[in-house]
Amino acid sequence: MNPDPMGIVRYAGLELDEPAMLGPFVILGMPGLTGEQPTRIGPGANIRSHTVIYAGNVIGAQFQTGHGVLVRESNTIGDHVSIGSHSVIEHHVKIGNGVRIHSLAFVPEFSILEDECWIGPNVCLTNARYPRSAGVKEALAGPTIKRGAKIGAGAIILPGIMIGAGALVGAGSVVTHDVPDLVVVAGNPARVIRSIDEIAAYRQQTE
Repeated sequence: MNPDPMGIVRYAGLELDEPAMLGPFVILGMPGLTGEQPTRIGPGANIRSHTVIYAGNVIGAQFQTGHGVLVRESNTIGDHVSIGSHSVIEHHVKIGNGVRIHSLAFVPEFSILEDECWIGPNVCLTNARYPRSAGVKEALAGPTIKRGAKIGAGAIILPGIMIGAGALVGAGSVVTHDVPDLVVVAGNPARVIRSIDEIAAYRQQTE
């Protein structure tokens, strides 16, 4: 552990490729549940103040965080990923390339976020169907957000749910069942209300 005048802490086993920008009071490679493990962060990182990244993470190029982000241990994170201020990524999460996670989002253990998906502010993914029940730890199952899916602000996704490729979840929705590809769902519980093709702004992207 090597503190510096800006309060940045780098634990043993950290591999941080240059160039990189680190804000004050950033902690990198902090030992967690799995102890000291190598931590790898690719080139072009911009890690803003008070971000904590635990040991055992493998993170690609051009990684960005807002302020006060928490990334727990043993995650795999692709290239060009951005995580907004005060969001929490728990351990054993897989995040693909080009993923955008906005501020105050929560991503629990064993979630999968595929390439180019978009997670709005205050989104809460969940992984425990019956909290504090017998065997709950062994049954944890995070959601899978398929490639290019978009989750609107304040939505809640229940454990083990799959959001289909290119789908759109409306703001404030509670998603209790799998969502097919290329549809829009909204409400509590969320229901299919239209096709993505019916939204002109998305249709123009493919024309």
